[in-house]
Amino acid sequence: MKVLVKGHTTVLKDTQGDFQLFLDNITNQHESYKNQNLILDVTHDKSISIQSIKAFTELSKMHCKGKKSFVIVAENIDFNAVPKSLVVVPSVLEAHDIIDMDEIERDLGF
Repeated sequence: MKVLVKGHTTVLKDTQGDFQLFLDNITNQHESYKNQNLILDVTHDKSISIQSIKAFTELSKMHCKGKKSFVIVAENIDFNAVPKSLVVVPSVLEAHDIIDMDEIERDLGF
């Protein structure tokens, strides 16, 4: 797992292609990331599926309760099939854009 901290955002990139190990690592280390916006980059794993993405649902809900963004970056999935409770985008740039918009909304009190 590769970790990149940029301002108020932490990007966690799966570099091994082992989805379950990546999920377990993030879940176990969530306490150290709870005050940062999170971008989870799973583009390295070409076999990622909607079912795999759904495994992040509870972690996403827990993270968002702390008024921080939780965005997943994945390729080659049907974005229309992703549950509304998750934010999934095709690129890290779009993930940063989503977080910037979320930050503006929080600053305005939405």
